[in-house]
Amino acid sequence: MLICRSGCIPLAVAVSGANAHDSLALKPLIRGIPAIRSRRGPRRRRPVKLRADKAHFSAEHVTWLRGRGLIPRITRPGIESSERLGRHRWKIERSIAWLFGYRRLTIRYERTGSHFLAFLGLAATLTCYKKLTKITT
Repeated sequence: MLICRSGCIPLAVAVSGANAHDSLALKPLIRGIPAIRSRRGPRRRRPVKLRADKAHFSAEHVTWLRGRGLIPRITRPGIESSERLGRHRWKIERSIAWLFGYRRLTIRYERTGSHFLAFLGLAATLTCYKKLTKITT
């Protein structure tokens, strides 16, 4: 699971079992987002909008996100098509591709999820570093 900024910078990563539904990881990932600090404009603690696919849509999640000050942009099943989300989804897919560009993550060799999560966090840190040094230079 991955949450990233619009510039494809990973904010939070998580590992879950293959038999767990995606919506179960939404709240822990949102809680794991670090504070955002910017040089320009008013300072924010969290992102403003959250885009997600149909698996994360439920009335409970929408009210919980609004209570935390996030505007949920979640595709509603049976009402909206996923094509509108596709304009933003490629950013997540590209970030996942960058993370799995590290050879250690392509095949899961570790027996425990905590070891894989540590390598995933290291890959996210390196991805952030590369993206941020590219922006400042």
